[in-house]
Amino acid sequence: MEGATEMVTKPTPRSVTKGGWDARLWMLLFVLSGNMLIDALEVSVVLPALPGIADDFELPLWQVQLVMSGFALGFGSLLLLGRRVTAYWGRRRVYLIALLVFAAASLIGGWTTSWAVLVLTRIVKGMCAALTAPVGLAIINATFSEGPDQRRAVSFYSMFGAAGFTGGLVLSAALNALSWRWLFVVPALAALVLAPFAARLIPAQAPARIRPPGHGLSSTVNGPLVRSSVGAAVLNGTYLSTLLLLTFELRDHWDWDRWQVALAFLPACLPLALSSPFTGRMVERFGTGSLIALGAMAATAGYAFRLTPLAAESYSVGVLPTLLLVGVGFVLSFGALNMRATSRVRPQDRERAVAMYQSAVQFSAVIMLSLVAVVLAVSEQDRPALLLITAVGVVGVLVAVSGRGSDEATRQEG
Repeated sequence: MEGATEMVTKPTPRSVTKGGWDARLWMLLFVLSGNMLIDALEVSVVLPALPGIADDFELPLWQVQLVMSGFALGFGSLLLLGRRVTAYWGRRRVYLIALLVFAAASLIGGWTTSWAVLVLTRIVKGMCAALTAPVGLAIINATFSEGPDQRRAVSFYSMFGAAGFTGGLVLSAALNALSWRWLFVVPALAALVLAPFAARLIPAQAPARIRPPGHGLSSTVNGPLVRSSVGAAVLNGTYLSTLLLLTFELRDHWDWDRWQVALAFLPACLPLALSSPFTGRMVERFGTGSLIALGAMAATAGYAFRLTPLAAESYSVGVLPTLLLVGVGFVLSFGALNMRATSRVRPQDRERAVAMYQSAVQFSAVIMLSLVAVVLAVSEQDRPALLLITAVGVVGVLVAVSGRGSDEATRQEG
């Protein structure tokens, strides 16, 4: 990006494959991965709580969904600027400040009686996550030596992120019976526990302003990146919108408790958490193009199923098939999309490419959640909103299929 800066860092300890990692490296990886888990948890933990929040603040669906989309808005809005922030201030300083601000915003959001303040804290927390998540990955890349060590560390880090969504639902099921406010307080406590370890373990680095390479966006943007960004945006936006609809349907139509709603969503996210360590092998075996196309088809089939007469039946007949199909869609395509996004990007442009990709993912959640909530408010029926979700899913399938031929040759590029 024009005017961006890069960081000149002091030498940091490198891991060695022979003899394994020492305790300090493992602790650093646990701290960074733990924070990644908290960031992912923030998305799912509020889902089952939305009806309770809506009741307490007397809000309609189109307004209460801001608790979810506000976090995504804050996340997406700061991603592209995060590299410049860390260049000026240094990774450790930015990471620690973001972690502490995240904790403070969580505590304020958990106990505020103002709806506007609650939404504002969610936006702030999203902005903090936009700093800690990419900085954590950058620290891993700088600390662990290239090759098997680095791939192993990144895989461990990503696994915690994949498990975070599932963990959020489990936490929501456990705490919702007490009060939805605890769902905001617990992540703050976790962040405060991580902070002193992060201060001790994250290597100190010297920020410096230097000129970036003389290349514009044309050196970063390419077909695989654009198609992957669209595919991931569709997958994330339709997925969260479907869960939003189901949250209120299970509560309003079937009178389910909030803890039941939380556990009901596990089939949609648990498969990804369990399969994430094997993503690399899947890509090596089948290629990114086939996995992405099949994943998009599976997820869209799940949305379309909700339009059939069976959707009005019991959970096992009317809801579970959708959740399982969406879960399969994520297992097949989530990791493949991440890998293909940067497969043809030069190493010096990769950080910017990842920020662009993740921004698309986050803003899709903002757009889809808002659209679906408005459509539902206007129609007062689920079907028009489901038609919208399914139509967007079909667009994702078309994009995936159109890019399959040109991207199929790329195997485990990331």
